Amino acid sequence: MSALLTARGLRVDTGTGTLLGPLDLELQAGECLGLVGESGSGKSLTTLALLGLLPPALQAQGALKLDGNDVALGSRAHAALRGRTLAWVPQDPLASLHPLRTVGAQLVETLRVAHGLDRKAARDQAQALLERVELPDPAAALARYPHQFSGGQRQRISIALALALRPRVLIADEPTSALDARIARGVLDLIDTLRREEGLGVLLVSHDLPLVGAYAQRLLVLQRGAVVERGDAARVFAQPAHAYTRELLEADTLAAAPPARKDAAPLLQADGLRVRYPRAPRDALEDVSIELRRGEGLALVGESGSGKSTLGRALLRLLRGAHGRVQWVEGDTPVDLAALSPQALRAWRARTGMVFQDPYASLDPRLRVVDIVAEPLRIHGRGDAASRRARAAELLRAVGLDADALERYPHAFSGGQRQRIAIARALATDPALLVCDEAVSALDAHHRAAILALLAGLKAERGLALLFVTHDLAAAAAVCERIAVLEAGRIVETGTTADVLQSPQHAHTQALLAARPGAGHARATPADPMAAG
Repeated sequence: MSALLTARGLRVDTGTGTLLGPLDLELQAGECLGLVGESGSGKSLTTLALLGLLPPALQAQGALKLDGNDVALGSRAHAALRGRTLAWVPQDPLASLHPLRTVGAQLVETLRVAHGLDRKAARDQAQALLERVELPDPAAALARYPHQFSGGQRQRISIALALALRPRVLIADEPTSALDARIARGVLDLIDTLRREEGLGVLLVSHDLPLVGAYAQRLLVLQRGAVVERGDAARVFAQPAHAYTRELLEADTLAAAPPARKDAAPLLQADGLRVRYPRAPRDALEDVSIELRRGEGLALVGESGSGKSTLGRALLRLLRGAHGRVQWVEGDTPVDLAALSPQALRAWRARTGMVFQDPYASLDPRLRVVDIVAEPLRIHGRGDAASRRARAAELLRAVGLDADALERYPHAFSGGQRQRIAIARALATDPALLVCDEAVSALDAHHRAAILALLAGLKAERGLALLFVTHDLAAAAAVCERIAVLEAGRIVETGTTADVLQSPQHAHTQALLAARPGAGHARATPADPMAAG
């Protein structure tokens, strides 16, 4: 049986060198092929080359076939396949959906242009598509805007848009990298159902090898633009042939944090925190009390919308309208943060550092690294230009970067390196508390493991208290001694990391643990494209 999609000798060149390939791949109808590798391995270049969406400076070469028929790369015939035969589900659904148009308007327009439907028929089909991707209340969803949906729901809308043109191949590019485990599994379950029921060929692109292995029948492993391993998913997991594949599998296994320190003194205490956003039907936080101790890591864990980030912001006095008491315990007398004047609150913020989810978005692209890292020192009026530069160089060395990075700009670094720069900036004022808001969720396994090891080392060396907001239980276990699990704005379980992960008491914690597919699940994936069912 001939393959649905075939690429032979696929290359991407810059004119001065080769970035990708030569690469061969085959995709059968009803099959999921996993394309795996760390950042910079060539996954996105492969996707863009197959879709004919490479930027003008790059040139694709090689042979492309659909159903055995030759298609010239970059030709009009190739462009005509895009959307209609080759559909794409991008990584960030919020960025790919028009923010000023309702979901219904975007779907109806696509259906009318593609199939010549009248407005009513297109609207009926749009609602049927939202039902097909299991979006709650699809009739009402048509009138809503992308920002009114959760991340997982937006990804389902992206899938509905991709299916509107009845494609035969679905290319899913990192479709779950920013989603929590339960929602990610729901999105991938949906894609897998469509594969089996509609015979879609699925190219699943990700840096998460165990997650891809749970759904793909075959795997291609990319390293620096070259395929270093290919084969059935079960075989790759059971007997990885290439050292790089073994490294990827090992990087996903993280060392556990040490046991909690029972003698640590409190640093931050919150009682009865309550937050409700304007026009929201319920509280985002409901009567939350929590304590963070000196030198320990506390993970705030939960799925999207559980209140993790809201709690982190409320603890740092970054939300208006938050009710309850937050005390900073440094010295003999606890300080009520709500009672601080604006000047005193500004001075207190120097005792905290913040690391955000997206290191590229959180670093000013127009500033040199020296100015980025030294910015907190300048804001708080510490030292002169020379001393701030020396401090920036010292901080870069502390996070494993050379001083020659000082004069470069953020775009010159990898994602993991940019996150190290963000951590160096957060440490500039020598804080007692470091807050990490999904700081490793956008990183591949190698960079994730390196950043977590860095955070654990800094916490131990400097006695930092770490507030670690995450949906990644394995990452939480690597740097935190205690875990607090949130559901719908309430803490439903808290305890030592070992107790919560090994003997979860609450049903929601049990569901979070069950949602993350492991290597055992991946090894059980059937090799026959249509065997799963």
